[in-house]
Amino acid sequence: MVDNVGAGASSDDGGVKLEQDRLLPIANVGRIMKQILPPNSKISKEAKETIQECASEFISFVTGEASEKCRAERRKTVNGDDVCWAMEALGFDDYAGPLRRYLQRFREMEGERANQEKHANIDNISIGGQEKDAPVPSSSSSYRKKQGIRM
Repeated sequence: MVDNVGAGASSDDGGVKLEQDRLLPIANVGRIMKQILPPNSKISKEAKETIQECASEFISFVTGEASEKCRAERRKTVNGDDVCWAMEALGFDDYAGPLRRYLQRFREMEGERANQEKHANIDNISIGGQEKDAPVPSSSSSYRKKQGIRM
């Protein structure tokens, strides 16, 4: 674990990148950890910081591999398929399969949502001075819960 939180670390562009800018927000890490633990559980600061460091490093590792693939293919945008490919290339096959299924379902849901919004915009045209409200899209985490997907 890194003891010099907030200290500078060199970035690829020659600038200085703060440690806190490299890591996931500690509050988000703690929130995710609490979701899986029993309600009255406590999590030490050290445990949160350890998971924060590991999760951030894992994300950087997978993203770096996906980025290299995009660079080799002369593309500038890393997409979900690139991340799935990187997971498999790095030996995380057990996670790549469920991630691909989630990505597919997410894309299907986004397509349905866009279609609903398109129809809602047409339906929202004022007829007789009354408008209908467009449906509020749900978050990806609530979508995962509805579909029974565990990440």
